Amino acid sequence: MAYRKIKAHKMAENKLRQLWRDEYCYPEEPIKTFDDVLVRFFENKFDHCFYESYDRQEQDKSILSLNRLEKMLWIKDTLQDAGAMLKKGWDKKTKSYNNSRRVAFVKDSYVVIIEFTGVKKAVFVTAYELHVDKNIHNIKESPDWVKEEKYYGDKNI
Repeated sequence: MAYRKIKAHKMAENKLRQLWRDEYCYPEEPIKTFDDVLVRFFENKFDHCFYESYDRQEQDKSILSLNRLEKMLWIKDTLQDAGAMLKKGWDKKTKSYNNSRRVAFVKDSYVVIIEFTGVKKAVFVTAYELHVDKNIHNIKESPDWVKEEKYYGDKNI
């Protein structure tokens, strides 16, 4: 995979938001994963995905992250990477793994999370690079994501 970076530090925030809209929210071609799942993106996910919290406890999302922004195009690359490690997503509310959330893990520290909404349909949740070895270990050790009929419409899974 190509995994292209952008020069976010040379772009104004409004241009970065426009790139997000053009590449993800209103692309010329629908964005599908390597296994043919259509993934929808929404404009309001820009703030969630590309802002970091000054205080993790407060989760204030107050700092625009150039590190996250430079990897904006990695989201699509990750979704389309058949070699990505696929894990079940963690649900903070239930404090358990949930197979409706799929974590694609690439390059030993970058994750993209989608949530299934129907047969071969999902919405983008978030993407980020892990910086703490414990978190990387936790994802690698989490349960593998399991392909299910309700997400693929195929009884032969």
